[in-house]
Amino acid sequence: MVREFKQQKYWALILGGSSGLGLATAKKLAKHGMNICIVHRNSRSQEESINTEFQEIISENVAFKSYNLDAFKSEKRDLVISELKELIREGSIRTLVHSVAKGNLKPMVDQDEPTLKHDDFELTINAMAISLYDWTKAIFESDLFSKDARIVSFTSEGNSKAWRHYAAVSAAKVALEAITRNIALEYAPYGIRANCIQAGVTDTASLRMIPGSEKIKEYTIRRNPFKRLTQPEDVANMVYLLSKDEAAWINGCVIPVDGGEHIS
Repeated sequence: MVREFKQQKYWALILGGSSGLGLATAKKLAKHGMNICIVHRNSRSQEESINTEFQEIISENVAFKSYNLDAFKSEKRDLVISELKELIREGSIRTLVHSVAKGNLKPMVDQDEPTLKHDDFELTINAMAISLYDWTKAIFESDLFSKDARIVSFTSEGNSKAWRHYAAVSAAKVALEAITRNIALEYAPYGIRANCIQAGVTDTASLRMIPGSEKIKEYTIRRNPFKRLTQPEDVANMVYLLSKDEAAWINGCVIPVDGGEHIS
């Protein structure tokens, strides 16, 4: 296997990389020689299984660092950036991946269960959208991005469709795309490209938290041209492609990675 990122001492910083799309992306980039830093938030009871997954990355003979902390607190972000600056040294961050899934899945109206409030929207949009800009700005100001850097975030079809329980997350996805577009525009003179991947329905822990997720999966399999769900590895493959030199002219896009699910 060609390890094209090894020689340049490139790093990937993955926000939310302990499971799902983020973890699959970390494994894919590590296979091609990219050093990996994962920022995640998990309980102690999950540590053993997560560390087992991380060993697969380490076995690729790349540099690896993980932080189990709250990525949305400025002091924690500053800590990670400060330590990375010492760790990376002659290297640089080629790829920043925003794979954060933290938000409220409450309905707007319901007689029995709690409903969405203003604070629920704030928390969700801050975590799943504004945090991308916070991290981009912090990395940029610390001069850690490579001369040809790639920022990738994950959106969903909820950017244009309404699902019960999904209003706050849907609002966050729209905000995430808007922030990504402006990063693509305003940071382009500094060699930074930014794109969103619109992943198809993927059987992750985040999906399973959505009420009615089993019905979503059944419907998706019927409508998808390939009659299957999107796999985390499908999305990881696109992050890898966007990280390659040949993808330098792709900027400011929302790219469906769903086997054609969005056209049906």
